[in-house]
Amino acid sequence: MIARIAENALKKISRSVPKFRDDLRAHELGMFRRTASTLVRPPSSDDAELVSLFDQPQTRQKASPLFVTGIFQHPQLTTPAAFSALADSTLVRAQLLTERILRARESRSELFKVIKNLDRLSDLLCGVIDLAELLRNAHPDAQWVDCATESYEKLCEFMNVLNTHVKLYEVLHTVLHDPEIVKSLSQEALQTALIFWHDFEKSAIKLPPEQRERFVSLSSEILSVGHEFVTEASAPRPPVKIKPSELEGLKDRGMGARLQRQAFFTQKDLLVYPGSHQAYMIMRAAPDEEPRRKVHMASHTSSAEQIDRLERLLHARAQLSRLVGWNSYAGMTLSDKMAKTPENVNHFLGTFLDRTTLVARKALHTLSLRKQAHLKSTNLPIIQAWDRDYYCPPEPPAPPVPLPPLSLGRVFMGLSRLFKHLYGITLRPVDVASSEVWHSNVHKLEVVDEDRGVVGWIYADLFARSGKSRGAAHYTVRCSRRTDNDDEAGDLRISGTDEFVGPSVEFEATKRHRLRGEHGEFQLPLVVLLCDFVPPSVARGPTILEWYEVQTLFHEMGHAMHSMIGRTEYHNVAGTRCATDFVELPSILMEHFLNSPKVLSLFDTDGSSIINQTGNHHEDPCRYIDTHNHILLSLLDQAYHSPSVLEPGFDSTTALANLYNTRGLIPHAPGTSFQTQFGHLFGYGATYYSYHFDRAIASHVWRNIFSADPLNRELGDKYKQEVLKYGGGRDPWLMLSALLDAPELEVGDAEAMREVGRWRMEDGVVPERH
Repeated sequence: MIARIAENALKKISRSVPKFRDDLRAHELGMFRRTASTLVRPPSSDDAELVSLFDQPQTRQKASPLFVTGIFQHPQLTTPAAFSALADSTLVRAQLLTERILRARESRSELFKVIKNLDRLSDLLCGVIDLAELLRNAHPDAQWVDCATESYEKLCEFMNVLNTHVKLYEVLHTVLHDPEIVKSLSQEALQTALIFWHDFEKSAIKLPPEQRERFVSLSSEILSVGHEFVTEASAPRPPVKIKPSELEGLKDRGMGARLQRQAFFTQKDLLVYPGSHQAYMIMRAAPDEEPRRKVHMASHTSSAEQIDRLERLLHARAQLSRLVGWNSYAGMTLSDKMAKTPENVNHFLGTFLDRTTLVARKALHTLSLRKQAHLKSTNLPIIQAWDRDYYCPPEPPAPPVPLPPLSLGRVFMGLSRLFKHLYGITLRPVDVASSEVWHSNVHKLEVVDEDRGVVGWIYADLFARSGKSRGAAHYTVRCSRRTDNDDEAGDLRISGTDEFVGPSVEFEATKRHRLRGEHGEFQLPLVVLLCDFVPPSVARGPTILEWYEVQTLFHEMGHAMHSMIGRTEYHNVAGTRCATDFVELPSILMEHFLNSPKVLSLFDTDGSSIINQTGNHHEDPCRYIDTHNHILLSLLDQAYHSPSVLEPGFDSTTALANLYNTRGLIPHAPGTSFQTQFGHLFGYGATYYSYHFDRAIASHVWRNIFSADPLNRELGDKYKQEVLKYGGGRDPWLMLSALLDAPELEVGDAEAMREVGRWRMEDGVVPERH
């Protein structure tokens, strides 16, 4: 029932087709269709438009003034007031639908419709909540932001009431304990029902009133303290004083030279702020160990208040889990994940850590040799936490073969061509109508299946602008869902409410479509990609992406295609609405496709030179040290959400130091307390292992399914049919077992978790990107 938040937006430019695309439309007509051929298909005219759309800083086409619509083509959503009216209308309809479900036990036929109606109720609310979350984060107009925020809070409050609604839980209990009804449920319907059941049970639904009040109190405390913790995790740390003499011999001749001149002329200690460019430069370029040690200590030291805030968060979570009958917060959180138990997570992490340690120790030995040579020491010195960046400066990611500069448009062309090879799906630019998007730089792409036509839309808000948040994200504004069997005729009606429910009914009707070759009517997915790339301009030309930005775009498009291909009857299991420790598989797997010269050739019209390139990417041994450290953070996350949190004398800094000193490679620096900067402890509490887990699965799938023939349509279809189309509607272990033809994985037990841990090293460690 819990709303999952979506984000924002896309843009649109007028396009002229480059010369190399003039007569390529014939190649779209099916001559390569449904084949397993590994021949690289030529670009299409739509591919040419993608290049032009994102790369050419020309005058944008204006939408026809005769075609005026609202946000995402909802005709009524043209003003902030209209959005507020939609939220109020949705709330009325949600209350009426809730009453219908509560009366279900009065009619045998209504009991058979409870699961569908619960899913409809969730979709009804999420459809507006997720849109509101997008608008309040992306819309540049303050009035829109205020209305979206007010609507978001209002509907979330009602959603929270539903999550603890005892009578709704009792109706669901009746349904799931009726053998005839359970037998009639499809696998997907049962999975949806169990999601509702677990959400209710995690919300203290079976506890007496006074304990439920305690649950609400603890939940509020967790939310409040958690937000404070996340804010403080990235807050500036006090500066450290660096003596001029400590900057002698800096290897950096840019900023380092400027700092040296400043120190020379002022003859005063320099104030260096942790996290600043000066601090990063010192960690990488200062031959003297002392300034590096000072910067590291300043960067990783916490106040007593910061530590107390984290420990209050951990303690409240532990108390809440005990209140609802779990031994630990990790146990409660993992019960409906692939891992199932904290013990299984530790089996995976232990196996992964042991196998990573072998190669990480070799890398650490290399650093020790470098430090020994630098110090001219007869003994092999210990690598300290402030040594890593100096003796092994982090390298920016680079492509596996030499590539020409990659413009944003050519990367999108490559993505569309890749999806065409794998799934028979392409990206097609379309013009936006007036008021359809929140900024003129938002582009709209149709996602077109060769058999079914348009199956969804992607809005791309990819360029940085003032007031826009930094970073990249994929937001599901609308999930796939079957709608022709909604039975809206059976919904309750109350005299005098027709005018209030109208906006919501109209909003829902706009979302419904029929697909070629499929029975039924569907709500088609709509997602938004948000990035902060440098925009194109007449002076600079097109946006040229750094390699890490190409990886980011492939990652986020992996999420987007999961949303597009997932075709489920129920909203709660559509696309990316699956287990937390499975949801990153499609996005991380997309990153692996960038290892293939054949895939990289799709960025160009004639990629033969790229296909024939030999690799130039040397392996950075220090990435194994970083991977080892990320595993330790996953283990720390498990320790912080274990029963030990409630033991007398629990100390988060002591737990951190013990872990690093017993299982780490680099000793913990006394006096430091990095845990207060580990912001993922709030958002990923007890599930931080998920990225490692999905990276292990993705690397194994790449190696065993795609690496030898990454454009093979049969393999793409298998992945689509066994994994992507189910969303969260099937047990992930069953999907993985079918994809890999590995029946031993079906149970998903401790041995399966250990096996995934072994995969991680067999397939090579992919650099962590957090």
